[in-house]
Amino acid sequence: MKPTNTQLRKLATRDPELGAAMECVAPFPGFPAGPLARGSHFQAIARSIAYQQLAGAAARTIYGRVCALTPGPRFPTVEECLELPDETFRSAGFSAAKTRAVKDLAARCAAGSVRLRSVSRMSDAEVVEMLSAVWGIGEWTAQMFLMFRLGRLDVMPAGDLGVREGVRILDGLEERPLPNVVLERAEPWRPLRSVATWVLYRLCDEAKEG
Repeated sequence: MKPTNTQLRKLATRDPELGAAMECVAPFPGFPAGPLARGSHFQAIARSIAYQQLAGAAARTIYGRVCALTPGPRFPTVEECLELPDETFRSAGFSAAKTRAVKDLAARCAAGSVRLRSVSRMSDAEVVEMLSAVWGIGEWTAQMFLMFRLGRLDVMPAGDLGVREGVRILDGLEERPLPNVVLERAEPWRPLRSVATWVLYRLCDEAKEG
């Protein structure tokens, strides 16, 4: 989903600092986007689990090994995850915690308590509540799913380090603001907080490149 040019102009007008940043980074591409837009909903969430708390290169290597456990290029399906022994996941590089999380997600999908087929009809809060019931999945993973998979435009992952660093850069702060401060700062960005989040990520990227 992509907001209209009028909506983007209104966002920039409501927050001149963010508006200036929007002029300096690439145009918002629209969501869903990136690797989470590929495969099934289950596989998108499983990928987020695989990448938790790992540097990019290490995460890609381990994720690729798990994908190679079953035929095809994608992460194992719900049924395949339930059939694969825990030791097989561990041999591919998954930690015990990530193995448990993926297995619990697969079991809940099979049992129907995680209803991914109807997730597009749920509110943001309902999606977060449903996914957070899975062992090892927290609010951040659910928020990434909302933005990059479902294309929701008003998500604000205030606890994300990249978002906090982006706000620090945006406002010229010495320290990263706390999540509650980020949430308050983000009020003018409604109903396009996902767009603002994307801009904050780009500010971080540019700071690293600089």
